[in-house]
Amino acid sequence: QLTLVESGGGLVQPGGSLRLSCALSGRSFSNSDMSWFRQAPGKEREFVAAIRGGSTTTVYSDSVKGRFTISRDSTKTTLVLQMNSLNTEDTGVYFCAARPGRIVLSALRTPSSYDYWGQGTQVTVSL
Repeated sequence: QLTLVESGGGLVQPGGSLRLSCALSGRSFSNSDMSWFRQAPGKEREFVAAIRGGSTTTVYSDSVKGRFTISRDSTKTTLVLQMNSLNTEDTGVYFCAARPGRIVLSALRTPSSYDYWGQGTQVTVSL
């Protein structure tokens, strides 16, 4: 059974920070491309950040570049998204996603490129 379980969401004021975690189990994800996506009410699922399988290469959407950081822990069993300088437009349900191996760079931002998804964690940025 391959599972991804997100945690760390919550309510935060604009300018604040949150750290999301995605616990991985069932197989090794060290050589897998992994990403974070988010979905706001009434909107399509949106790419946030990715980390390439077998490397530390990262890719970010323009809207979060410089504020968010994606990483894997040393055991390769947890995917992390550190979110700083949050604003109201960051509100949504955040999902982690994974796929076996690597894909072309241009496909990283597409939800259909991923085979495994977590259940999501809610992030709300509000006064």
